[in-house]
Amino acid sequence: MLSSILKRERAVQVNIAIMRTFVQMRQLAASSVELTRRIDELEGKYDSQFRVVFDAIRQMMTPMPGDRKPIGFRVEDGSS
Repeated sequence: MLSSILKRERAVQVNIAIMRTFVQMRQLAASSVELTRRIDELEGKYDSQFRVVFDAIRQMMTPMPGDRKPIGFRVEDGSS
């Protein structure tokens, strides 16, 4: 959102870096067996009111399909 408001190269680069960080965080969460185990333990301790929270966390931990386009701008060379 920052790059769409400011329309500066620096803002665009910061926005891309933020998006890449979130993608890395998602990948880290998806690959963490320890995190999954701890979520299972917590889920057993709390009542059904937190079920929505745990379901949302599990959904975020699910790996995204690998065929997604990379985030960011690409410069077309115009030679085609």
